[in-house]
Amino acid sequence: MNNNQQEEIRVYDIDNCVSFRKTTEKFGGLSNMASGYPIVINKVFIRTSEALYQALRYSQYAKIQEEIITQTSPMTAKIKSKKYIDKTREDWDKVRVHIMRWSLRIKLLQNKDTFGKLLLDTGNLPIVEESSKDIFWGAKLINNKLEGMNVLGRLLMQLREEYKEYNFCVVEPLNINNFDLYNKKIFKITEKDKESYQLDIGLFK
Repeated sequence: MNNNQQEEIRVYDIDNCVSFRKTTEKFGGLSNMASGYPIVINKVFIRTSEALYQALRYSQYAKIQEEIITQTSPMTAKIKSKKYIDKTREDWDKVRVHIMRWSLRIKLLQNKDTFGKLLLDTGNLPIVEESSKDIFWGAKLINNKLEGMNVLGRLLMQLREEYKEYNFCVVEPLNINNFDLYNKKIFKITEKDKESYQLDIGLFK
């Protein structure tokens, strides 16, 4: 998905797509704000893909990353992130979609039984995040149509098609500068990373 594609406004018929706005809805688990899909990277437990995405905005600031990741809800993680907006990595606008795609892949890799099933349950319908404000990641409802760039929904559709083709066993790190978590380079991630973490500390709290 290149920059020109991202900038295109798409229009979706709300009755002929899978849309989600609240995490409590049938397909609410597709949202980055949805709990219940924990992930483990570099032996760090992260509650949601939203917290992961926000933390990677500050790859050179381990303390900021920790403050974001240790929040108990994705909304508070996002709010904490906004406090440090001036420390955002310089190439954020160029890499943020790649980081979002990578974060979604990790969410799928380590939550196949739940997130993977939900993704496949969307069938072949367009996936759209409904938003009243954000028409970059989502789309706004106007006269029974959803209008926006819907970048998150399109990444989810892309991921769905990839998942139909092959079983995710590993996700390689992004080839970008300072792709770090807590001052440690992120290497390839496997589904076993989460299982190993569970064995080390017991069931997730």
